[in-house]
Amino acid sequence: MLRVGLTGGLGSGKSTVGQFLRELGAHVIEADELGRTVMEPGAATFKDIVRTFGPDVVGADGRLNRAKLAELAFRGGRLQELNAIVHPAVIEMQRRWTSEVFAHDPAAVAVIVSALIFEVERDARARGEKDTVLADWRRRIDRVVVVTAPDDVKIARYVGRLELSEEKRAAAEADARARLAHQVPDELKAARADYVVENKGDIGQLREQSKRLWAWLQAQSNNPGADGSLV
Repeated sequence: MLRVGLTGGLGSGKSTVGQFLRELGAHVIEADELGRTVMEPGAATFKDIVRTFGPDVVGADGRLNRAKLAELAFRGGRLQELNAIVHPAVIEMQRRWTSEVFAHDPAAVAVIVSALIFEVERDARARGEKDTVLADWRRRIDRVVVVTAPDDVKIARYVGRLELSEEKRAAAEADARARLAHQVPDELKAARADYVVENKGDIGQLREQSKRLWAWLQAQSNNPGADGSLV
């Protein structure tokens, strides 16, 4: 069994790599999906967010107004407050998911696609945490794979997914740059990663790299190494 964190900056192509790995046989889940789940109305995280940020972040439909919340977090300087609420809940859901995967398939390679593996660690340490699963990703992940891409490619991919009119593209690009500014740079992630995938925009090359990555992950699942980090 192997717990894998697949990470990369906004628009890096990590979800595409995750899909390729799923097709090859990996169990894959997106942290964004878990994040949306914990912020559903009625969830404890939803209540904590409303209590912290106020009722204005709740839309007319009773759900969180994610655009308003993002504005308060990124432009209002309150990202750490939001992360301190959301990250622990998402990490716990990841733990439960991997436990369920391994209960059904002890030889599984379980891949968590998350943009913020290194950022969760950074932010937890900034809050003074030292011995928690948030402050040391090695306590919850056996191998980390980083997908890198030039920032202009990331921004173009992010904005392209939104299918915006031309007049709204500039604002979306500015938002993407603001989000990237809060993320750990690729070179620092790559320096700590166990495996790096370079996404230069060619989908065929990315698929081939994913095949090589899958072979490596399968080998790693049978090779715990000297640190004994595999569960």
